Amino acid sequence: MKIFSRSCLRFFGLFLTAWATASGASEFRATPMNYIGMHIHRSVQGTKWPAVPFGSWRLWDAYVSWPQLEPKKGSWDFSRLDLYVAMAKIQNVEILLPLGLTPQWASARPSEKSGYSPGFASEPKDMEDWRRYVRTVATRYKGRIHQYEIWNEVNIPGFYSGTVETLAELTCEAGRVLKEVDPQNILISPSIVGTGKHLEWHAKLLSNGIASCVDAIGHHFYVPKTQPEAMIADIQKVRDVLRQYGARQLPLWNTETGWWIENTDGTPETGIDTTWKRISANDSAGIVARALIIGRSGGLERYFLYAWDSKSMGFIEPSTQSLKPGALALGDVFQWLREWKLGSCALQKGVWVCLLANDSNQNAWIVWVETGINTWTPPTNSGKWQALEAGKGELKPSTGSGAMSVTTVPSLVRMANQP
Repeated sequence: MKIFSRSCLRFFGLFLTAWATASGASEFRATPMNYIGMHIHRSVQGTKWPAVPFGSWRLWDAYVSWPQLEPKKGSWDFSRLDLYVAMAKIQNVEILLPLGLTPQWASARPSEKSGYSPGFASEPKDMEDWRRYVRTVATRYKGRIHQYEIWNEVNIPGFYSGTVETLAELTCEAGRVLKEVDPQNILISPSIVGTGKHLEWHAKLLSNGIASCVDAIGHHFYVPKTQPEAMIADIQKVRDVLRQYGARQLPLWNTETGWWIENTDGTPETGIDTTWKRISANDSAGIVARALIIGRSGGLERYFLYAWDSKSMGFIEPSTQSLKPGALALGDVFQWLREWKLGSCALQKGVWVCLLANDSNQNAWIVWVETGINTWTPPTNSGKWQALEAGKGELKPSTGSGAMSVTTVPSLVRMANQP
């Protein structure tokens, strides 16, 4: 088969650049090591450290919120969080620590029901207790934890029951204290999840001045009842609100997203919203891979998956801890996004096509379909290409007419003569 010349490769580079510009992508963007994040529920209770690469660890539902750290006023218990911090250092991952939930002794409404214990969803009755909590944690972990977030899904009353104005005050007070302790600390805004009025929450928080108090905006881009590509519209809607309130410069973080994924080891899938789509273990490869790619193409700076060892949303079989296909695909996508710079993703005659480039002026593509099977012809002139399906782990060269079969599991495609 004919070997590509340098002039031919330059032609394809120009072709991809023009396509990216036409699709709205101004450049190919590298993906940082910490783009893919994880939640782990039982990392000190028997869960093996994940056997796939990721760069960030969000400690929610990890029993290190304010009520666990200070169960009684002035009585602190950092034993579990100390273990997490030590594990993160060994594994070379960053920690994102949500600051939130109020212990009953500090709660403005100590008897109020919440998604946890009574009083936990309320704001503290005394702002000074909040300041002291934030300062104590930030001081203890100075230089070891740099990333903090305010609360979790604050537009759900079971998590937060106070007013938007009070939440904005809590956010800015935390930001002030964190920066006083260490100017390198990063604060993420209160995370919001789509419930129908989620954009109003973003708008109200921004109108109360939080843009000047935070370093990034947190949102939970769950799409549990549809395809991952639905995130594209959701990301744009949040960005529209940021633009409207003069906060378009702030990075957008997806600090939690997951799916109902079947267990094949017989473990019951409990505690899940049964209105969600139940994803088969095999189909999880395509869902996870597409979501991570779409998120990065949409400009998300972080993407935290929930949750590695969940019994209903997990990436491992609960009884054996063997990897589900979604975990294997996660590992492949991590490698793709680290090795290649990602450009635009666009729907081309029923096939999603994402543009890739590297520092050696080589080009590649990631392709998939939302349902069924389709065909796509890589623009390589010779028809010779190599394709790697997420979760498979090895390149398999193919030759022929140039058309290839495309499935719901993304494939990395490149010219076969590339080293």
